Amino acid sequence: MVGGIEMVKNRLSIGDRIFYIIDYIFVALVAIVALYPFIFIFSASVSNSAALGRGEIWLFPKGFNTDAYEIVLEEKAVWSSYGNTIWYVVVGTTMNMVLTTFTAYPLSRKNFSGRNKVMMFIAFTMFFSGGLVPSYLLVKKLGLIDTRWAIVIPAGISTWNLIIMRTFFESIPQSLHEAATIDGCSELRIMTRIFLPLSLPVLSVMVLFYAVAHWNSYFSALVYLNDQKLYPLQMHLRKILIQYNQNEMLQELTQGRDVVGQSVRYATIIVSTVPILLIYPFLQKYFVKGVMVGAIKG
Repeated sequence: MVGGIEMVKNRLSIGDRIFYIIDYIFVALVAIVALYPFIFIFSASVSNSAALGRGEIWLFPKGFNTDAYEIVLEEKAVWSSYGNTIWYVVVGTTMNMVLTTFTAYPLSRKNFSGRNKVMMFIAFTMFFSGGLVPSYLLVKKLGLIDTRWAIVIPAGISTWNLIIMRTFFESIPQSLHEAATIDGCSELRIMTRIFLPLSLPVLSVMVLFYAVAHWNSYFSALVYLNDQKLYPLQMHLRKILIQYNQNEMLQELTQGRDVVGQSVRYATIIVSTVPILLIYPFLQKYFVKGVMVGAIKG
């Protein structure tokens, strides 16, 4: 095996070797650009307040101070917003997956009459929408303002995710559907017993896409929610980063502690980001295969 690898290396031309070297350098630079913000924010959140105040933190932390995390975790608003966000993610993602699956499956069947016209109307919404004001008026008429459902129902289906799932269903051999039909299976049973078990890659990617979208969402809460008890975690983060300055909330929170307002900001970002990052490793093996579906077949 080792000898075979050495033979392959020896067969590479100078041009190929230069290409691989440039490719590795480029990938390394992209990785550095992607990782640096996370490293900097974490370092700033645990660094000595004096060093942070002087702007001496650029990569690794200086000193070690966890007061910022203690301040963030002691806030009741953080835990209540955490609970709201978890509700939005779980309920919203479940609703998204059910609606997207039950819409994508019939649209993937060639014997579904008018599927191309229906798909055309659905795809139309990717480029044109009614706008913010009509959407708000619709949600208000439905009586959803200041309710949790105002966050999850308007985001019921993503057109792009629907197209990806429909494409994956179309890639499953038609012979399986025909064989199941001959055996007397209904369409619902074919979908649940044959298509969904074979669609774990795309289903995992859809769960990741929808969950991340709900976790990061704050604009819907900003528009549809007035009750702060229903605010998601990102709205609380927005308050700290934008609405409040160090002369107001942050100075009050950090009073008597060896920490500055910037540390609280960075600690809040870490606390609100880490949980969703922990989901990705469990779905990584399905991610590439699921994402490539839309690029292979339209």
